[in-house]
Amino acid sequence: MGLMRFTTGVALAALIAGSAIAQTASTSPTAGMQDPAAGSTGPVAAAAARPEFKMADGIVATVNDQVITGFDLRQRMLSVIAMSQVQPTEENLPAIQQQALQSLIEERLQAQEIANYETLVVSDEEVNREIAEMAREAGTTPENYLAFLEQGGIRPAALRAQLRTEIGWRELVGGRFNSRSRVSRAQVEQALRQLNEAAAKPQYLVGEIYLEANRVGGQQAALNGAEQLVQQMIQGAPFQNVARQFSAAPSATRGGDAGWIVQGTVQPALQAALEVLEVGQLSRPIPVEGGVYIVYMRDKRSGAATSLVSLKQAMIELPEAASEAELAAAAARLETLRPGLTCDNILQRATSEAGLLGSDLGESDVADLAPQFQQVARSAEVNTISSPVRTPLGLHLLAVCGKRVGGADVPSYREVEGRLQNQNLAMLARRYIRDLRADALIEMK
Repeated sequence: MGLMRFTTGVALAALIAGSAIAQTASTSPTAGMQDPAAGSTGPVAAAAARPEFKMADGIVATVNDQVITGFDLRQRMLSVIAMSQVQPTEENLPAIQQQALQSLIEERLQAQEIANYETLVVSDEEVNREIAEMAREAGTTPENYLAFLEQGGIRPAALRAQLRTEIGWRELVGGRFNSRSRVSRAQVEQALRQLNEAAAKPQYLVGEIYLEANRVGGQQAALNGAEQLVQQMIQGAPFQNVARQFSAAPSATRGGDAGWIVQGTVQPALQAALEVLEVGQLSRPIPVEGGVYIVYMRDKRSGAATSLVSLKQAMIELPEAASEAELAAAAARLETLRPGLTCDNILQRATSEAGLLGSDLGESDVADLAPQFQQVARSAEVNTISSPVRTPLGLHLLAVCGKRVGGADVPSYREVEGRLQNQNLAMLARRYIRDLRADALIEMK
């Protein structure tokens, strides 16, 4: 899981000398959310009792030939607590410890894999730039930022080691799988068509947290962990921070931002939750096969986005009173031309032949087109030529040269392409780490 940027004013929790010190709860967009599945809930002002936490300083696990010590685990638990702003309690400490341990195991596997590539070396300058960016987002200098973390018990050396592995893994995954993650024009256009088809359906802008059962010790452990996280977010832990630290979904690196979800495109249990959640509400844990979801409803829309289509045409003028023979002759001529026409050549062909007219109709809302053109605009694939269409002006061949969804927050071709490529890259990275785990000798002490 990637590092989350610290925010100004966050009170760091510390696990010092074997005890956990509770952090101050902070105000967040999710504080005091109402949970429709559980009834009304509000912010909890009082901090939870400080739990006692005991851990030996010896070896807690080995990953191939590398060890994870109690000190390493405490350091990572510090990071998880501080970055998620989850307040440690007796109930959630086991889940925090499990998350920290799994993160360390994966980090060891990543570092061992990086070491196999002699040319992949992360410089001190790269780590310094990452820390500088984190400090900039926190509104301070790198020196003050590191001092701030150290006051909370997080050693700068541990942070730098974590960042070094994270940067190296990012470069390794990108270099190894970038070509395989690329998407074709057909895939992007299909995604855009799906957006176009979904334009009239209700849509939900959601945040998601997914706890994978296999990663956290089983379905019941995932459900218990999700219940704890919901309570922590109700008490003030920011949803985005919790998602970055605990979620196994690809959206975790974006703070759980799953984007706009179209009605009917998710599992039934999730769809049921989306239908009852109001904007600003947090769901109760939603069990699904393989894990548990938590959903935060950021916004809703009724599907009022417009469907836009780009058309070109070749036509033969025919009055409404034209005879059946004239209409048949015109249709036969257009059908003869149709197989050789494309969006690129239809205007040139139409203007070079006697008796034909060609025009670029530009991009229009489907609803604003002539009724005879609307059916073609809605049903025809992009880069296809329609059969002859009769209007009071004549007989037309329509070239459908583009479709997209209009309105607010509609992604462009490049945005859809980037989103699909990032999804592919995230999937390949997950497979990569799972393969490394399957081949590794991991022992818990």
